[in-house]
Amino acid sequence: MPLLTIESTCDETAAAVIARSREVLSSVVASQERLHARWRGVVPEVASRAHVERIIPVIDEAVLRAGIERRAIEAVAVAVRPGLVGSLLVGLAAGKAIAAVLGVPIVGYDHILAHLYACRLAHWESFVYPCIGLVASGGHTSLFLLRGPLDAERLGGTIDDAAGEAFDKAASLLGLAYPGGPEIERAAVGGNPGAHRLPRPLAADRDRLDMSFSGLKTALRYLVRPPHGEGDRPAPTGQPLADLAASFQQAAVDSIVTKVELALERTGCHAVAAGGGVAANALLRESLEAIGRRRRMPVFIPPRSLCTDNAAMGAIAWERLERGDYDGDLLDVVPGTDRAAANRP
Repeated sequence: MPLLTIESTCDETAAAVIARSREVLSSVVASQERLHARWRGVVPEVASRAHVERIIPVIDEAVLRAGIERRAIEAVAVAVRPGLVGSLLVGLAAGKAIAAVLGVPIVGYDHILAHLYACRLAHWESFVYPCIGLVASGGHTSLFLLRGPLDAERLGGTIDDAAGEAFDKAASLLGLAYPGGPEIERAAVGGNPGAHRLPRPLAADRDRLDMSFSGLKTALRYLVRPPHGEGDRPAPTGQPLADLAASFQQAAVDSIVTKVELALERTGCHAVAAGGGVAANALLRESLEAIGRRRRMPVFIPPRSLCTDNAAMGAIAWERLERGDYDGDLLDVVPGTDRAAANRP
């Protein structure tokens, strides 16, 4: 008997059908990238309206691809925190309605912990606890001590921009399209990551596991548009663009990796799990894997399709269902930051 999972925390409308064995029977994602491209960032009202239009077709498609009938669904799981309040409410309303019609339980799950559970889904046989969990995405960048699927202690995180948000803003400064992460990565090919001395804010601070990307973004802005220059300049192209993109990408990745290593030293953990959209970045993946080789420990990163927002990672809800931990009609959303993930089911 499968589980229907729903994800609508930001700008992806997603649904999946997951067997109790954690086999993903189907996973459907409707992207809103084109809708938000003109603003080069997510507009909450536009996102929530798009969810309303897409949520039922996406759920229907997930059930169809799974080859089941709706009445075969055993339970419904919905991402209820953290995220944009309007987007979250659309997914929750759809989930409650389906659960009520089918007469099955509903359970809420944490979007951030689900990103880390995607690592376990992708490495089911070899995944180990405890480990350091890194979530790096457009809205969140945090480090956790994971003692179990639902047991996470937040160790630190960004004090300003999320890493993915910084990539989006950097891409805009360089005249690149939205979303910025893939654009920066493509533009950096052939670039010299040492061409520009960009800051790694807080990287040298060994007393805390926090990160900062705002100063890095501002430093890039001053390279592209000097504060006392001639005003707006044409967007860089060719080798200058590649060098700027490569330097920014290297600085952002260094800022993250430095704190991952510090977290490993502080906790004594011997494994790392990384999820979220920024974990799809090749340089970050390679840098984390290099830590694993150097320390002779496993590094768990899901395939790129499970890094960006999706409902398959909602399989984490099985961890609650299997212990009989359900929610009911009073289930509500908890918008906000990734601090909502720590030490909550």
